[in-house]
Amino acid sequence: MPEFDLDSFKKTWQQQPVQEKYDNTEILQMLNKKSRNYVKYIFWISVVELLFFSGIGLFYIIKGDESNSFLRLLERLGAQKTPEIIANFDTIYFAIKLLSLLVTAYFVFKFYQNYHKIKIEENLKGFITRIIKFKKTVNAFILISIAILLVFIMTFTAFIFYALNSQNIEPKSSDLMIVIAIIIVSTILCVLLIWLYYKLVYGIIIRKLDKNLKQLKDIDSHKI
Repeated sequence: MPEFDLDSFKKTWQQQPVQEKYDNTEILQMLNKKSRNYVKYIFWISVVELLFFSGIGLFYIIKGDESNSFLRLLERLGAQKTPEIIANFDTIYFAIKLLSLLVTAYFVFKFYQNYHKIKIEENLKGFITRIIKFKKTVNAFILISIAILLVFIMTFTAFIFYALNSQNIEPKSSDLMIVIAIIIVSTILCVLLIWLYYKLVYGIIIRKLDKNLKQLKDIDSHKI
């Protein structure tokens, strides 16, 4: 029986080629599938948002609570609920709500387009480009959503002064300061809540997509 040589065995074992668990093509397909899923998640989240806010907007338009709340604020400052004031408020409110829903619907469509265009058979550089474009679309959606909120608040703040001026009313300084303070605090809180919501819901998915993007770029750099 031949004598067993442990040193020779270790040397032979160390010289054995290490087999990769997955090759680059398999890794690319897995990353592609994961990335498609992340894009799909954002698409469906945006669809739920569109349906939710459409429902909420329709509910308040039918119930009229938004109009009543705003008119009570005007009455606190001494303004009268004239038919003209009510009609102007309802028109502005409807226009901004419609703008918000149209913007959300547009981005829902863009998210769907991004999801549809990311295909497994697409070349690597094209795939990386689509992910980068998708991230930019998400960032644009977040910024525009915050911008619409600011436009909404500034428009109604301007409308308060328009209503007071049209009725030649000079509110008490204390009441005016309270209203201005409420508007400022509400604006800050709303912007923070929207920013936190998008960072938590969209941010988690985008971070995972970033990780995939880094791996894809690594694969691409090794191909050159």
